Amino acid sequence: MTTNHQIQPLTSKELDYIVDCISNESMLAKHCAAAAAASQNHALQQALLGFVSRHEQHLNTLVDSLQTHSSIAPAQPPQ
Repeated sequence: MTTNHQIQPLTSKELDYIVDCISNESMLAKHCAAAAAASQNHALQQALLGFVSRHEQHLNTLVDSLQTHSSIAPAQPPQ
């Protein structure tokens, strides 16, 4: 049995969800960076900077996913 792994276009609901996730990951990275900058505790700063890195990785994964799907996205009529 063979499996077809073609990428299907994302639905508008899926696109909205990804956009919300991108916004959330960006906000979380910024909050963690601000908290790290304000903290006097070195261990806490390091943990928060680790969270910044992780949120940035998530953000990049989401953006890459959108870019992968952009080539198969249906064309939108001009408004």
